[in-house]
Amino acid sequence: MEKMKKICKTIKGDRQLLAGMIGIVILLALVILAPVVASENPHHYGKDILNSLGQNGHLLGTNHMGQDIYSMIIYGVRTSLRVAVISALISGVLGVLIGGVAGFFGGKVDTFVSELINVFMMLPSFFLILLIIALFGNSITNVMVVIGITTWPSNAKLMRAQALSLRQRTFVKSAEAMGETKLQILFKYILPNGIFPVIANTTMGMSNAILTEAGLSFLGLGDPSIISWGQMIYTGKQYITSAWWISAFAGIAIVITVLVFYLLGDGLNHVLNPKHLNRGAN
Repeated sequence: MEKMKKICKTIKGDRQLLAGMIGIVILLALVILAPVVASENPHHYGKDILNSLGQNGHLLGTNHMGQDIYSMIIYGVRTSLRVAVISALISGVLGVLIGGVAGFFGGKVDTFVSELINVFMMLPSFFLILLIIALFGNSITNVMVVIGITTWPSNAKLMRAQALSLRQRTFVKSAEAMGETKLQILFKYILPNGIFPVIANTTMGMSNAILTEAGLSFLGLGDPSIISWGQMIYTGKQYITSAWWISAFAGIAIVITVLVFYLLGDGLNHVLNPKHLNRGAN
């Protein structure tokens, strides 16, 4: 309870985290209330082609297919948050398990995993993603999985460092003396106590996932069956001089969403930092 009080007190005093949390709440509200908030079905092709802002009741205009830009922006939140959350979960779970095992067991296991992490970090991840998408298809599921399995090394390095430190702690040594198995110690003591830096890093990694998905869509490698901000920029670039709103508002939406996740991740990094909590207790 005392630790939770410290965390709550730190949250109130951290403006970045508060701003990030408010932004996430707004984004989640848009995801849930998209059918209500959006003025039209974003998949509907109307007769109002390339309407400017406010023309014929279209708040942010329409594209070359007559789709309402405002509605597409609202529904694009769903795509971005789904990519961010699922890819981050995959990256976080892989990183925690692989890094935790390496740091706790040490020896040859640690050496092998460390070399594996170095190999993955040396590879140009974006081009690896392009290669996998080209081989296995550009469905949104493939995009999320590929982003997740190419971004786990940073989480694994953080978890490994935490495990190396935690395995020397008194409570871990006591658990070993009491006869608990290594797997029990790993899942009961090492992973739960070392996961906090990974949570902060994974949250910040969500912004990179959104940018990656937008980049793939901009290159024409995104899923054509969904509403994507990157895809909107891609289709609107040929009309940039005559209908700038098609690409501009999608780009602004990406910037704002990435900023929200960055603020949330940076704020969590402050709150979950033990040194910061200890300073707040003084």
